[in-house]
Amino acid sequence: MRTALGVVGTLLAWYALAFVPPAAVAIAVGEPPWPFLVTGSAVALTGLALRRLTGPRPPLGVREGFLVVVAVWLLAPAFGAVPFLLGDVPQLDRPADAWFEAMSGFTATGATVVTDLDALGTDMLFWRQFSHWLGGAGIIVLALAVLPRLRIGGRELLRSELPGPVEIETLGETVRGTARRLWKVYLAVTAAGVLALAALGWAGLDRRMGLFDAFSYATSAVSLGGFAPHDDSARGLAPVTQWVLCGLMAVAGVNLLQLYRLAALRQVRAAARDEELRTYAVLLVVASGVVAAELWAAGDAGGAGALRHGAFQAVSVMTTTGFATVDWAVWGAVATLTLLALMFVGACAGSASGSVKVVRHLVLLRFTRRELEQAVHPDAVLPVRVSGRVIGARVLRSVLLFALLYLLVLAVGTFCLSLDAGSGTATGAGAGGGGVFTALGAAAACLGNVGPAFGELGPSGSYAPLGAVSKVVLGALMLLGRIEIVPLAVLLRRGYWRA
Repeated sequence: MRTALGVVGTLLAWYALAFVPPAAVAIAVGEPPWPFLVTGSAVALTGLALRRLTGPRPPLGVREGFLVVVAVWLLAPAFGAVPFLLGDVPQLDRPADAWFEAMSGFTATGATVVTDLDALGTDMLFWRQFSHWLGGAGIIVLALAVLPRLRIGGRELLRSELPGPVEIETLGETVRGTARRLWKVYLAVTAAGVLALAALGWAGLDRRMGLFDAFSYATSAVSLGGFAPHDDSARGLAPVTQWVLCGLMAVAGVNLLQLYRLAALRQVRAAARDEELRTYAVLLVVASGVVAAELWAAGDAGGAGALRHGAFQAVSVMTTTGFATVDWAVWGAVATLTLLALMFVGACAGSASGSVKVVRHLVLLRFTRRELEQAVHPDAVLPVRVSGRVIGARVLRSVLLFALLYLLVLAVGTFCLSLDAGSGTATGAGAGGGGVFTALGAAAACLGNVGPAFGELGPSGSYAPLGAVSKVVLGALMLLGRIEIVPLAVLLRRGYWRA
């Protein structure tokens, strides 16, 4: 416990620096910077106090790692909501709304309770986008990249930020070195995205795309978050800008380890042999074609427009980004169910994506096939393989456990949303005849860190109509989706605290 609290204190002390950029933006645009400075000071003092109170402590282990992950992802959004409250933002002046927005930002979900983004100041808009960018690759990974003292025992924290059965040992001799390489990739992709989008504005291809908009859309796309600086998400952007964003989301959905191997080590053949990457690319192409065909057949769009909207929405939902070029909430049943199914797919493990992840689906499919084969040939030895590597029993158990917990949490979240709506304390998630489906869509969108759902919670709406209870439930689902459920489930066991 003492070790975990000491590490949390160290992480909070470094997290305090995150409030400096928005304070600088506030000064630059003539807004008061004190909401960010006060919050940053409070975070720093809390972190330093925890470090001093814990004193000398042993190295971080697996048990402490679970507590650190949960504590950081609880505290970061809680402190991140404070500037909204201190800044007297009319649409975020209630604690539940400010916490919901901050949780959505740091978990890179993209769900919002703001109905008029143009009414927010530039400093608050910047803070929303910056929280996305920080949360996308993980505050813990950033700390591991700059804090030498976390090298010992830091592997558990790094693995928590590279969700899924991924290997981290082959990228560097130390965890710190691996984390630094991951952040170099993240920074490089972000910089490339900002420059590409800004260039479209400079060239006159999209006059709406100024430098701030380029930064906002690029950071959201790279973090697979979905916050936008305008109420219409990506609908008002030029077609060429939408295609660039589509490509940026697709690249950001690739495992950061694979991106490093491709860009820095030039290991093209190794990447081509990766089954998850190949499956991810095939699913994106197939899903884009299916949605485009559905749009064309239903008459919602035609020709190039159907292809563009179909590809953009399929990539956006499957990577759990949540950008929208059209309001998919008004699409027909087939297109809606297709997007709902994509919410459960996710991008590659080791990316900022939410949801189940492609590699877990591969493992589950191979495991199912193995069990069916052994039902016919009970004495056969049939190992489960992905990318030529045998998946051990421990990883199989973890994947099965995660799938079970994911469905259980989704069911409980849907039930709670429906119950709250039925009690009359909330509107939206449960209003009307499609209430249960709307609640299911909202739970799936927040647990999968997708953001927009269906109905009035879709891309053209917001989560503002919901009551405080529903917002807390959805915020908890975002948190569980970001930390992938297991760390919190471990902490809820009595045996954890007795050991």
